[in-house]
Amino acid sequence: MREHIAVALDAARTAGATYADARVVETRHQTLAVRTGRVESIESGESLGIGIRAIAEGAWGFAATNDLTSDGIRAAARQAVTLARASATTVRTPVSLAEVAAYTDTWTGACDTDPFAVSLEDKLALLFAADDALRSEPAVSVTTSSMGFLAVRKLFGSTEGSLIEQSYIESQAGITAFAIADGEMLPRSYPNNLGGQAIQGGWETILALDLPGNAPRVAEQAAGLLSADPCPACETTVIIDSSQVALQIHESIGHPTELDRVLGDEAAFAGTSWVGIPDLGELRYGSEHVNVAADATVPGSIGSFGYDDEGVPAQRDNIIEAGILTGFQTSRESAVAIGRASNGCMRADGWQRQPLVRMTTVSLEPGTWDFDDLVADTDNGIYIETNNSWSIDDRRLNFQFACEIGWEIKGGKLGRMIKNPNYTGITPEFWGSCDAVCSRDHWQVWGIPNCGKGEPMQVAHVAHGAAPARFRNVRVGVGR
Repeated sequence: MREHIAVALDAARTAGATYADARVVETRHQTLAVRTGRVESIESGESLGIGIRAIAEGAWGFAATNDLTSDGIRAAARQAVTLARASATTVRTPVSLAEVAAYTDTWTGACDTDPFAVSLEDKLALLFAADDALRSEPAVSVTTSSMGFLAVRKLFGSTEGSLIEQSYIESQAGITAFAIADGEMLPRSYPNNLGGQAIQGGWETILALDLPGNAPRVAEQAAGLLSADPCPACETTVIIDSSQVALQIHESIGHPTELDRVLGDEAAFAGTSWVGIPDLGELRYGSEHVNVAADATVPGSIGSFGYDDEGVPAQRDNIIEAGILTGFQTSRESAVAIGRASNGCMRADGWQRQPLVRMTTVSLEPGTWDFDDLVADTDNGIYIETNNSWSIDDRRLNFQFACEIGWEIKGGKLGRMIKNPNYTGITPEFWGSCDAVCSRDHWQVWGIPNCGKGEPMQVAHVAHGAAPARFRNVRVGVGR
């Protein structure tokens, strides 16, 4: 890998680049799924290649190749410079990069047991145990149990002198029970929907989820939803569980505070942002209980790393403080627009993609409430768990979320189960209605390995820390 980096940077300089960086990325993945008593799929694959960025005549160029011969790497580097020169014919403002020190370092994510060393038989046995427990409930007609693993090793080098090697493993698993009756198909998932929970770590993280042990409760709740009353349509107080708060953060705080969106550089696929640069330090994004940080140093988070794909060290940076917008997620180039250094949010989903501004671990900081005390302090309302679907406009201003399950709150106690709870809002009004957040004892980091952005679309692995939180005067109804 080091030789590949050296060849790429030398070729880019020789071709006339004023700056260049290169990333050699090697990945390995495996996914397994069981559906209603049968193996649905087993898939694995590997990938290895190099991506090269270059600045020439004030513009960017990018090229990538999986031909890792010296000739192949040199050709890609020359192509990156050629593309930069072509781009320079339409560039109004030459590229300017915020300064960053040169680093020579190695970073490795935590992993106790390499999941790729665990046999397929052991992995399938765990999935079948969970699947059998789900199907022990007669009302559950369809079940899914899945797990997946990703191993990444990459080396970054730049003409500024950085040479950084990183490696980590991610593990993901989850189960879903579907209860079907009278034209309805009602899901109940654990620990989250869309494949469950994703964690930076090894096989030990899968065992800690205890999918078979949680399956009976999941199946029982799925069956209970069939006879549950629909969510009432009204304006009320809602307490939202941490996994749904995490997705709420992702869509209505994470994306609109990515500075490339704010600047209009990322608009075609993922949209722009309702926030502007003049709002920095001025805009009230939420109530005084809303404190949000982007932190790439959280242990076990799939949004954590040692350095981003520009060689900027992982760090923690406050985005919202006591409800006021105080920062954005930035790259070396976009940070110049706000007169700051990059806070290390530039990442690509592989060697063949150029880095974009992506979320790290963007989290709502914990408050002081115990969950039971928060429920007891709520006279009337609804407690909602686990996302089922979502919709939000391109500017991330108007949104609607539907969840799998809810419970009515009456007189400070959880009451009857409700199905298909749905809530809607406008971003600053919704976060402005937050009047309580549960404590760190209830705070959890939720991995989201399916965040799409860019054209061609890249799928980033990001995360969000959250605890259950209470919001007043929220419009709720039925999500179908």
